[in-house]
Amino acid sequence: MSFGVGGGGWGMGGSAATGLPFGGIPSELQSGVDLILATEPVHPGAELSFTQRPSDLERQPLQLTRLVLTYRRWVVEASLLVVVSSLVLQAGPVITELAINHGMVPHHHSVAVVLVAALAYLVLALVGVASQRAQAVVTGRLAARVMHDLRLRVFTHLQRLSLDFFTDEKVGVLISRMTSDIENLQQLVQDGVASFALQGLTMVVITGVLFVTNVELALWTVGMVVPTLLGLSLWFHRASERGYLLARDRIALVLADLSESLYGMRVIAATNRQRRNVLNHRHVVGAYRDANLVTGRVNAIYGPATVALAIIVQGVLLGIGGDLVLRHQLSVGALVAFTLFVSRFFQPIQLLVQQYTSLQQSRSSITRLRQLLETPPSVDDASDAIDLGPLEGRVEFDHVDFGYDPARPVVRDIHLVIEPGETVAFVGPTGAGKSTLAKLVNRFYDPTAGRVLIDGVDLTTATQHSLRRQVGVVPQEPFLFSGSLRTNITFARPDATDEEVNDAIDQVGLRDLVERLPQGVDTPVHERGQTLSTGERQLLALARTFLARPRILILDEATSSLDLRSEIVVENALDRLLEGRTAILIAHRLTTAQRADRIVVVDHGRLVETGTPEDLLRAGGAYAGMYEAWLISGGRDARR
Repeated sequence: MSFGVGGGGWGMGGSAATGLPFGGIPSELQSGVDLILATEPVHPGAELSFTQRPSDLERQPLQLTRLVLTYRRWVVEASLLVVVSSLVLQAGPVITELAINHGMVPHHHSVAVVLVAALAYLVLALVGVASQRAQAVVTGRLAARVMHDLRLRVFTHLQRLSLDFFTDEKVGVLISRMTSDIENLQQLVQDGVASFALQGLTMVVITGVLFVTNVELALWTVGMVVPTLLGLSLWFHRASERGYLLARDRIALVLADLSESLYGMRVIAATNRQRRNVLNHRHVVGAYRDANLVTGRVNAIYGPATVALAIIVQGVLLGIGGDLVLRHQLSVGALVAFTLFVSRFFQPIQLLVQQYTSLQQSRSSITRLRQLLETPPSVDDASDAIDLGPLEGRVEFDHVDFGYDPARPVVRDIHLVIEPGETVAFVGPTGAGKSTLAKLVNRFYDPTAGRVLIDGVDLTTATQHSLRRQVGVVPQEPFLFSGSLRTNITFARPDATDEEVNDAIDQVGLRDLVERLPQGVDTPVHERGQTLSTGERQLLALARTFLARPRILILDEATSSLDLRSEIVVENALDRLLEGRTAILIAHRLTTAQRADRIVVVDHGRLVETGTPEDLLRAGGAYAGMYEAWLISGGRDARR
């Protein structure tokens, strides 16, 4: 057996390892690997159950507060550490006031007081460092666990969504939700929340101390700072929120364009599209840059404005406070302490400005994630859905209408019964609705009118899991995952035994390929099977389906992209796979249609004629015309 399809693949007659990466551990590194494994702790197996319908907890709107409060103990620990840090950090000006008033001013010289104050300052600084370090550890753990839960929740929701969602949405946009959006939230939980709490508490403590120190100066401070800062903050909130939402949308488009270009690199190179793609990506990245410039301009106004406010307030307070000192209404130490407290009052504001940027990014991210999580699947299990038992395989289309856009039907009034064990081929021009009918059988979509029944059961009343467990699909372009040949063959049945895997390999004719590979069935497969030819990928898909042992089989033009020799091999494998099963063949090549028990001709979304190949040829209708055209184009020679 040999394949020569598609230019890629292992080919015939060359080195067995040609084009394959080294999949083992280099001998010079093995001893180090053994040492690492010897010290690796035992990790318990993950307990994770998936249900098509989300739990009550998963149905709740996404709120960061709810996610964080799942780990209340760590939240309490972080809160206590924030309180300690805030109190310790604000003890400095008080110590400075005591040192000046009782150890530095005339008639109160005392080196001992100054030394004690300095030592107390040092001790409190060490306590502050220790508390902030412990706070970073706790919030780091909290952020890691919260983001772990959020990633699982988003990924699980993506697994529940229906096929139309992924048809309409760009892959890069979804990747941005799982990467940059969640990373923004992680940064907020790890650093932002604790910082907001610390700086907010610091401002409250300082405000209280200012009033205790001197009511007049405190009133001046509050009167100048609060109205101005409130107005600036309200403007900043409105202006920056629009910019950050726009930036989140545009970074998603950047990732979408990148993803599409990487997946289509072969086509790009073959069509000399590189310059045009770079130009297009420049426009996409430029739009993202412009969104960031909007937020940058807003920050450039708000940040310096708060700095200017701090300088003005400190200057005014120094003048007023100096007058109070000269009139003996305020001590020098109290004025110094007050000035230090005021400067520290503005430090949290500056830090909050920086953190507010992170907050706005996170608000935009959580808005996008909430929209994703609130997107319902268009095909969902009913609350009282039943599990299908072992199927006989009778498929019925009961006056079915369907359109991807409900206003534009693709198939109309389809009434057809496929008996158990029967092989039926759908033939017709491209866009006639053949593949759409197959997707309705597997319930990738639900009819907009009518019913699809299997063994008399309306598919909308059955669980998707129990249906797809017994319906196998071999697409025109089989998708292979990163891993080994074994993991791809056992994709639908990870618990399959070696004997079952070897039987599937023999049944579809993969044995020769497996024996030529350096690691046999454990040979790694590149992402999407790029190192395999088209014929080899198709045979692997057939082996995967054979191992799943479906009762109903759907083959969507499974041989349309193969050369003659590969087609013969794949068709021999199909003969084994179809035996005893109900099968629906989507066929462009009439060589595939000819092996069916019955042929259904579909055109413009309607059933034109149906019957055995011989009956349809004698009838001289649409199928006979297709057959004649096929013979003229060389079909007869192909059959030889």
